[in-house]
Amino acid sequence: MILLDSVTKQYPGDAEPALDHVSLHIAPNEFVFLVGKSGAGKSSLIKMITKEEIPDSGKIIVGGIDLDYVKKRHIPGYRRRLGVVFQDFKLLPRRTVYENVAFALEIAGMSGRDIRKTVPKVLELVDLLDQAKKFPSQLSGGQQQRVSIARSVARQPKILIADEPTANLDKLTTAEIIALLKKINDFGTTILVSTHDESVVNTLQKRVITLKDGKVVNDQKDNGVYKLDATPVPKAPVRRMQVPGHALRPKRKVI
Repeated sequence: MILLDSVTKQYPGDAEPALDHVSLHIAPNEFVFLVGKSGAGKSSLIKMITKEEIPDSGKIIVGGIDLDYVKKRHIPGYRRRLGVVFQDFKLLPRRTVYENVAFALEIAGMSGRDIRKTVPKVLELVDLLDQAKKFPSQLSGGQQQRVSIARSVARQPKILIADEPTANLDKLTTAEIIALLKKINDFGTTILVSTHDESVVNTLQKRVITLKDGKVVNDQKDNGVYKLDATPVPKAPVRRMQVPGHALRPKRKVI
């Protein structure tokens, strides 16, 4: 679903690369946490996936699309295939909850009739149907983040990327947002969450990828815990795993 092969990125003026030969593969339907100290490369990695930045070298394939072949004029269309949730919500302040979600569908070219059918269902999913007529300023931080998530999943993307989605929320609200992301993952969406929240990572115990100085220093496939270095991880109880019959070989696509 997401494949990075030896991806390197160095910004002008920086002594060290933001990403240094990063290779990883995230399979369909996985829930993955991306952790690391500030400056470890988490934001740069996400920007590579969303094509906000272009790597200096290496290969990135997302949902079967080779990003080398996504032309500049097609980047907005590519991004609409992803769901992206931000730390600061990025809601339109002069539009209601309903209108914020509907606007995302309008941009995607959905008909008015389908929008009227879809928006209430999505708002019900995030438990905000009764807040549909309110403006962002009338909502709590947790409610605003749920609107952001609703807007991101309204087009039913196969991949949802959340960049520090709970950074400004209290513990109870954080738990609610993570539970919502897990629910979306249970429906079959691949989830990638960048976070500094140790308690969330340790409670959910999903896959955890740790970045340090632009490199992957730890990749805990199962029962992951929050780690910021490459020291050995305590082994979880051994359990039999199903091994796929062949490796994923993404095809090149031009959109």
